[in-house]
Amino acid sequence: MDGSAKLSATDILSLHGIEVVYPNGTRALNETTCQFADGELTVLLGPSGAGKSTLLRTLNMLTRPTSGTIMASGLGTLKTAGDIRAHRRDTAMIFQQHQLIGRMSALRNVLVSRLGRHSVWSSMIGFSMAERHLALESLNRVGLFDKALIRCDSLSGGQQQRVGIARALTQEPKLILADEPIASLDPASSNRVMTILRDVCREDRIPVIVSLHQLDFAKAYADRIIGLSGGEIVFDGPPETLTDNALFRIYGAQAETSN
Repeated sequence: MDGSAKLSATDILSLHGIEVVYPNGTRALNETTCQFADGELTVLLGPSGAGKSTLLRTLNMLTRPTSGTIMASGLGTLKTAGDIRAHRRDTAMIFQQHQLIGRMSALRNVLVSRLGRHSVWSSMIGFSMAERHLALESLNRVGLFDKALIRCDSLSGGQQQRVGIARALTQEPKLILADEPIASLDPASSNRVMTILRDVCREDRIPVIVSLHQLDFAKAYADRIIGLSGGEIVFDGPPETLTDNALFRIYGAQAETSN
């Protein structure tokens, strides 16, 4: 383990010197060092190709870093397959396209997140009453208790994304990652989704890391903004410090139209 990679008392995750180079030679992420603390909603901001999705996917090792170290609270440096599986069990993912099974009810989709906590044998038996209660509580928390038995393919896009958040909550995670969760939603649904994520972050002290294209939503909901450009972090701070100069470092000539 690199001796300079450390976790503070409030850090959930720490990256030190992370680089990602894809097999075709594309350098998606340059040497990246940052930490993520509990109770903090972080927005990854930047143009397409800046490295937002690569950084987000690296946080739960869906994309393996070419070099560098990742440390997770309670696990230390993520090296072994067992450590990575444990980290993924504690990390919930919310996707842009929801990744729900349309023919299944909202409740069944939410319960899918419990499979990682079961052995193959116990998953064949079914979910416990406690897990069903947890799933219903999660649906209630996102305002969809009355839709629990409705097929997901009959729900609106905003409702489906809220089912995705309920699924993440039912996983009982230590970390929530959201990849462009409002990209295909109307403004009202986008505000509702971001409000729920912010409330979860603050009430449960779970760090939430969201990649966004929408600058106005980043400013409105983030505690911290990490701006990326060309695979590098070029800004890291609270929204109120996101100056025109900082926007230019992130977006370059696009900054004027992004602001």
